[in-house]
Formats: sequence, structure tokens, C-alpha cells
Amino acid sequence: MPLPVRVLLVEDDVRVARVNRALLERDSAVHVVGSAASCAQGDALARALAPDLILLDVHLPDGSGLGLLHHWRAAGILTDVALITAADDEASVRLALAHGAFDYLVKPFTGARLAELVARHRARRPVSGGGSRLDQSELDRLLGITPSTAESLPRGIDPHTLERVAAALRESPASVSAEDLGERVGLSRVTAWRYLEHLVRVGEARLDHQYGQSGRPAKLYRHQQTDETG
Repeated sequence: MPLPVRVLLVEDDVRVARVNRALLERDSAVHVVGSAASCAQGDALARALAPDLILLDVHLPDGSGLGLLHHWRAAGILTDVALITAADDEASVRLALAHGAFDYLVKPFTGARLAELVARHRARRPVSGGGSRLDQSELDRLLGITPSTAESLPRGIDPHTLERVAAALRESPASVSAEDLGERVGLSRVTAWRYLEHLVRVGEARLDHQYGQSGRPAKLYRHQQTDETG
């Protein structure tokens, strides 16, 4: 199973909040632990629930979500925050990023883009405790920087999508099919299969065959450490 993600929604439109909750909880490992309709409610729930991820609107009845984000950062609250809003002006985007938002979605957006946001959050989460020292590869992962290997990738393999697929495969405790993994990261079965086959070719995944009653083997994939020998 993917890493569980506890999400707080800060959105004053009840209908939008309901839709976003439904989209998020398509992933069985995502749990919306609270929903707030104002800055004051959002601040109180963020402190009480300590969610992993906060999805924050900009225009709220008692203030700006950008101001709330700045307030959290000044208070030392380092929770991953993504803006989901109709505010599409460059000033709002730049201010959100300056205050430490790690992603910014402009309404309306697709379910696949929201799934990508959650996948990026999972990829940024620390492997060990927050007190450990980080090497450059860990820093790059935290910063969302993709290694500059795009030139060497086969045609049709996007480096950002490849990282999402690889991260989901690393988090899976058991072998998975292309269909199952595609559902987790918001990709079609065929697209997920293409990326999984690439990971097999470069030695980052192993292909297993599972034979059922039909006699036709199912293709299952699992993460393979680069230092595995068997």
C-alpha cells in the first residue's frame, strides 16, 4: 500500500470541498481528517490534527489563505501546503511559493493532477526521522528536483511521471500490476505498463509472472534495489 496521507481541506465552498474529498479518497491511503471553511477554523484544525498535507484556498471569508500560510511558516509549522484556488494571478502564485507552498492548482483541475499532487507530497516525505542528515540525492527529492537524465530517456518517457511511478512502486510492499499502480498515480494501465517496463529495463524494477486458472500469466512488478543480486 502507498504511504497513508492525512489531509486537511481549507475551502469555504461546501460543494467544492465535497468534490475534492471524493477525488482524494479515490486513493484508499488518503484520509481527509478535517475540513475548514475559514482561516480561523483552518488554523485551529491544523494545530489540533497535525495533518500530513493541507490543501488551502486563497479567498476565504475571514482573510487570505496566503496570509494563513505565512502565519504558519512564521510559527514554525512546516506541513506541506498546496494552494487549490481560482486565484490565477502571477502575484498570488509567486507569494504562495515564497511562503513555502510546494504546489499550486488553479480551479478547475483534473483528478489526475490532484493525484499527482499527492504523489509529489509522498515523494517529498522523509525516509527517516527529521533529525537525519541529508545527502544531495535526498535534498533533490525533498526539493522535487528530477535528475537531469531527460536526454537519455526513451521517447515517450517523461521524467516527472517516471519519478511518480517509481515512487509508488517503492512504497508498495508487494508486487503490483500495471492496472493497480496506474490507479494509484492517475495513469491508464497502458501508460503505467510502459513506465514499469522501462524501470525493468534499467534495473529498478523486477517483473514477476503470476499464473492463474486461465493459464495466462499476469505481469506483476516490484521495486528492485540497485544493489540486489538475486
